[in-house]
Amino acid sequence: MDKNKSGRLHSRMTAVVMPIVLLLALMTFPVARAIRTAEAQTPFDQEITGNQDVAVGAMNGTICWGLKRGENGSVPEIPGTYKNLMAQYGALYVGDTGEKTIYLTFDEGYENGYTGKILDTLNQYGVKGIFFITGDYFEQNPELIQRMIEEGHCVGNHSMNHPSLPGISAKQAQDEIMELHRLVQDEFGYEMRFLRPPKGEFSEGVLRLCKDLNYRCMLWSFAYKDWVVSEQKGAAYALQTVMKNLHPGAILLLHAVSSDNAEALGQIITQSQQAGYTFGNPEDLLP
Repeated sequence: MDKNKSGRLHSRMTAVVMPIVLLLALMTFPVARAIRTAEAQTPFDQEITGNQDVAVGAMNGTICWGLKRGENGSVPEIPGTYKNLMAQYGALYVGDTGEKTIYLTFDEGYENGYTGKILDTLNQYGVKGIFFITGDYFEQNPELIQRMIEEGHCVGNHSMNHPSLPGISAKQAQDEIMELHRLVQDEFGYEMRFLRPPKGEFSEGVLRLCKDLNYRCMLWSFAYKDWVVSEQKGAAYALQTVMKNLHPGAILLLHAVSSDNAEALGQIITQSQQAGYTFGNPEDLLP
């Protein structure tokens, strides 16, 4: 083949192939970006921390839990509609607001090496807490769950796979709760009674299901952005944030993956007690 014909053939092939390559690249880029984004997220990237301008929001029947924090030790308020709904199904976000009793709750989506230290601190000060676990946590950390139970803490249900419960069918939601329930009961002889909806998302249907399964839905009256392990701000920040938001009956949500929480917990306990608060056993909140 002469050089002119070869050059023309190469040009035609380039004209045909290059648009296809560019099209494939454009189609692949969003997928690759989505994969990288998914890989970068932790199970708690969408947890509601409580910085909204309104107490709770609802969208398409899903209630997204978040609280506008109270000031000067006041209890965060929620609209009466939601308060009545929660009362109807035995759900709670706060304890007795007439008593300076607070409750420690820890979400355990995965183990980051701090739960042992948290348990040591709770044992040192004689304080009981509740640890909400997922299916992955059950599979990976049975020795820590056993220790929680042996030391008198509550173990709570945070679902098998951490989905948004209102976004799946009632049967799927029941399976998410009861599969983990049975695993814990069979392995440890322990019956979980509290459920914390993943991402703080629930609906009336979820509350009804929870009650039908003999669970009590436990939300919270205080939380902060503590679960991003690459953005820890130090124990002093954790202590200050918790202390300035204490209120009677507080249910504190702390993520056990946080090094700040693990380091600050002892001071949170002692300074809360110095401020006249006592720490209640979450089991006391069962009906």
